[in-house]
Amino acid sequence: MSFTIQQVLIPVEQGYDTVDVQIGHDPSEPDEGHRITAIGADLDVVGTIVDGRNKLLLPGFVNAHTHSSEMWQRGIIPPVPLELWLAELYDFIPLNEEQVYLSALGTAVETLLSGGTSVVDHLVLIPGKELETVAAAVRAYREVGIRAFVGPLIQDEPLTSGIPDGGTAQTHKPYLRSTKATLELMQEVINQFHKPETGINVMVAPTGLQLCSDHLFEGCAELSDRYGLCRHAHLLETKAQKLLAEETYGCSAVQHLKDLDYLSPRTSLAHCVWLDDTDIQMLAETQSTVVHNPLSNLRLGSGIAPILKYRQAGVNVAFGCDGSASNDSQDLLEAIKIGSILHNTTDFEYQHWITPRESVEMAALGGAKGLNVQDQLGSLTVGKQADLVMYDLTNLSLLPRTDPIGLLILGRPVNAVSYAWVNGKAVVENNSVVNVDLNALRQALFNQSQWSIKRQSPTVAEVEAHYRSVMQLPAFTQGYS
Repeated sequence: MSFTIQQVLIPVEQGYDTVDVQIGHDPSEPDEGHRITAIGADLDVVGTIVDGRNKLLLPGFVNAHTHSSEMWQRGIIPPVPLELWLAELYDFIPLNEEQVYLSALGTAVETLLSGGTSVVDHLVLIPGKELETVAAAVRAYREVGIRAFVGPLIQDEPLTSGIPDGGTAQTHKPYLRSTKATLELMQEVINQFHKPETGINVMVAPTGLQLCSDHLFEGCAELSDRYGLCRHAHLLETKAQKLLAEETYGCSAVQHLKDLDYLSPRTSLAHCVWLDDTDIQMLAETQSTVVHNPLSNLRLGSGIAPILKYRQAGVNVAFGCDGSASNDSQDLLEAIKIGSILHNTTDFEYQHWITPRESVEMAALGGAKGLNVQDQLGSLTVGKQADLVMYDLTNLSLLPRTDPIGLLILGRPVNAVSYAWVNGKAVVENNSVVNVDLNALRQALFNQSQWSIKRQSPTVAEVEAHYRSVMQLPAFTQGYS
């Protein structure tokens, strides 16, 4: 359905303009496809009128890296490094298909209500029910109406192999699924679920070099090329991963990914905390995207990614929330704020600091570039698809009136999303999510969980002493496990 947003505020180079924005159907697309057809003052009304007075219209942001099913463990894992955090996370993956569905619903809703219209779900799979896992998440995203890029989180090496040997002989149990079987699984996921015209995109997404063989990365790159899919992975999130790459390959992880031909303009890489200047240059040359997840990096003590260096080198940067067990929310505006102002502490040259308008561009156009859809999404441009968010500037958290984008990015907006559209279809309307019964979702999440304080993780007990030794930490007889 076509519509016209009247008298809405949009950012322009020298400030803001009050304009009308027409959204119309593109005859070359399916019936539900809508694009921005005109932006200007006092336009003729096309279709339904949407009142834009005292509201700010921006392109939808991209939550460029998360793991939806982690929602079931948010708030429970104590403050420990990633390698120990993962050990506990995997020991208590609770998942059944209904929980996957509910956590994907929750992830989508939280993303929408914090300005996101697209989500990249690096989806943890239930062993033995991998296709059912993807189907449950896809069902949720279709119901909500968010644009989803689903990358099944795959690996072919066991969790314990993700910690450096540190000069000691370590043995690891075989992983539950072979490389060949994993690539066959990905082929079937693509066959069943990759349907961009419906808003569901499949990505190849090996978890990272620390848990994946070269053959798996090469197979994923081949699938990506064959079907035009985006590529995703974790990269050098922790110092331990940097040590492991040097120990395994004799070069940096970035160099090894480049040697495997995995880096490309269709590649987005989560975290990228422990890269040096040579690595950064390789990302720039290959036009790969860095996804900045500042809250999980702080939560897990992984470090501060050199985002200002990436920007100065011409590397595209997007923002992600990361999973809800390491953040522990899906508030995209919070991730954008922290991911912007955090770096003021890393460079005394304040001319390099990220401005609120630059943050918006990174979250919208930067996210779109990372998904190779910058020609279709990411800016208020005539001809682009109508993935839009309108913020209520009379909301208490955006008052008193100063700079609207400054208030949105540097403040703490609460319930400020008035409307959101994905491909021209309303998914938030009058501050309410259109396609989800939030009371029913709240009740389902409550009913399928319980209050919990501390758990005993057998895998943490198995790996903690070795981790402390490798990281040159003193032996600690009473481990966190």
